[in-house]
Amino acid sequence: MLNCTKEQVEVPGEMRAVAERSIQSAKLAFDNYIRAIQSTVSMLDARVEVGQFGAQEIAKTAMSFALRNAIAAFEFAQRIVQAKSIPEFSRLLNDFLRVQMQVMNEQMRDLGETLSRAAIEGAKPSRPGNLWS
Repeated sequence: MLNCTKEQVEVPGEMRAVAERSIQSAKLAFDNYIRAIQSTVSMLDARVEVGQFGAQEIAKTAMSFALRNAIAAFEFAQRIVQAKSIPEFSRLLNDFLRVQMQVMNEQMRDLGETLSRAAIEGAKPSRPGNLWS
């Protein structure tokens, strides 16, 4: 049961422990999923032709962003279950959202630059002797 006062709501240790175990289980499953994706991407990378470099770079950039965002979310979840009061929870949430908005803006800028580089590379004439371009 929650211990309530006018100034603070306290989360019982048992609930916090269950939340922490759930986060750890989810993180382990996510880590396994990411390893499987990275393995698949590595196998596909070996088969991708040089002419598809732009698409490959865009996919790697997007995958990197998704991985970093997921890690940040797990770190946030681990911090949030340690919150001892509603004001602390609120502060952690606001801090996380502020930082994630900054990160999202940086990621969109970086992705735009990656797309521009890919477009420039794609517009270059193909090399002589390459029958497939």
